[in-house]
Amino acid sequence: MYKILLADDEGIVIDSLKFIIEKEFPGECEFASAKTGRGVIELAETFQPDIAFMDIQMPGINGIEAMREIKQVNNHIIFVVMTAYDKFDYAKEAINLGVLDYLNKPVSKDKIVATMKRAFAQCDAHKARRSQDLMVKEKLETVVPIIENGLIQDLLFKEFFQEDIDNYKNLLSITQDFGYMAVIVMGRELVGNHMTSAVAVSIEAQKVYNQIRALIEDYVPGKVGAVMSNKIPVFVPYDYSEMDYSIRAELVEKGRALCRRLKEKNEDMSFRIGFGPVLPLKRMNESYELALGSLVQSTSHVAHADDAPAMCLYEEDYPVELENQIFDGVQRGAVAEACAAASDFYDWMTGNYPENIDNIRLKVLEFALWAEHVSYSVGGRKYEFLSRGEYIPVVSDFDNFDDMKIWFLSKVKAATEVVANRKEDQSTSVISKAIEYIEENYKKELSLDEVSRAVNVSPYYFSKLFKEEKGENFVEYLTRVRMETAKKLLSTTDMSMKEICRQIGYSDPNYFSRNFKKYTGMTPTEYAKK
Repeated sequence: MYKILLADDEGIVIDSLKFIIEKEFPGECEFASAKTGRGVIELAETFQPDIAFMDIQMPGINGIEAMREIKQVNNHIIFVVMTAYDKFDYAKEAINLGVLDYLNKPVSKDKIVATMKRAFAQCDAHKARRSQDLMVKEKLETVVPIIENGLIQDLLFKEFFQEDIDNYKNLLSITQDFGYMAVIVMGRELVGNHMTSAVAVSIEAQKVYNQIRALIEDYVPGKVGAVMSNKIPVFVPYDYSEMDYSIRAELVEKGRALCRRLKEKNEDMSFRIGFGPVLPLKRMNESYELALGSLVQSTSHVAHADDAPAMCLYEEDYPVELENQIFDGVQRGAVAEACAAASDFYDWMTGNYPENIDNIRLKVLEFALWAEHVSYSVGGRKYEFLSRGEYIPVVSDFDNFDDMKIWFLSKVKAATEVVANRKEDQSTSVISKAIEYIEENYKKELSLDEVSRAVNVSPYYFSKLFKEEKGENFVEYLTRVRMETAKKLLSTTDMSMKEICRQIGYSDPNYFSRNFKKYTGMTPTEYAKK
């Protein structure tokens, strides 16, 4: 059903239009009419027409002004101007307003019918687009929470490649490089600094999760994760590396309001909210732990880590980010990054505290030992209790900063290389086993899943690792092995095409021929003759 608005100061014109349209399109239209510009504007707001036939010269507000007003509240309405005034200025202004047609009275029946068909088609197209948009939006309402939870899980458990985080950011339109975590903790009631009946309440929370999620989004502008035990994590992207005091105070007040609102909607449950500090995205797990720590140190329903610090506080200008870069680099086996950060940190110490060599010696020892601790933890390094007995006398004997820096950087580099080599050895070992398995089994049907299972690595990780190590994906490599074998057999034997297919794992000679030509530029027969 199409809603048609007829606007003309002559009743006979309105009646004629209605008669023609009803006769040609019976039962398809609902009509409303007005004879003044003001009446048209008011009727358009209540009637919400799909199509409007507009006269230009009407009492009061003219048709052009009326269309301009209507466009502000209904941008999708289709206008058809029908007037006795054949003026260029009117036609130009009507075109600027996007009218479908500009008709000069008198207008023939055929012209009106043709115009209506065009208007109906345009109206149908808009409705189809609108329906498609709503369907996409509905699907996004289902998919977006899954994507948001995936991002939060990766940030909290640090099981990601930077590429994965970048993809999440693009999908969720996140441009910030900083953020903070909030955590909603649920229970039956608050006793001291902990919640009772956590398990039972976590089950209840699953049933009303969508309601809780919607309330959280009203107060905390972030990405909401799934229920984890009796906790719901929230990641909030942030534009700056620190949060201003006034914004922090406002955030705590919002947290209090959210707790009250959640309690109103779920009377049998109690809620607490902890906020972590602003940190780089790769350190969101720390922000989450500190958000939880702020609640442990408090008996209130809302706490912020910056109000009750649970983390180490540093003196002003201490390069904590450099410190984090050193050990993050060691943990990832990024030798250049770890050494560059260690060098900058050492220069900061000697530049700011040149008279305090003993304190610098202590820091050098501390960082060297901690770098090795990280390499023991993630690099598969064998720990030997007596292996570092000379560190204290060596560092104590340094009487100039240059020699001590060389020793310090060598320890950071050695620890990082252990991790890097371990990862490289593991990768090389996996790919070597995979290549060996492919060489032994390419004569039969072979899949990525089968090979990844043979080397005991998940298909996703194996596929990524294979591409990084070999510079081509699994299918490309397998095809190359088969084609090179086929070339050799075609050159050195009199095997039939069918026999060669069996030798290299193809069951269909035609499929083999197509792949061979794609690979070599020639058919197998042409290649054999050559």
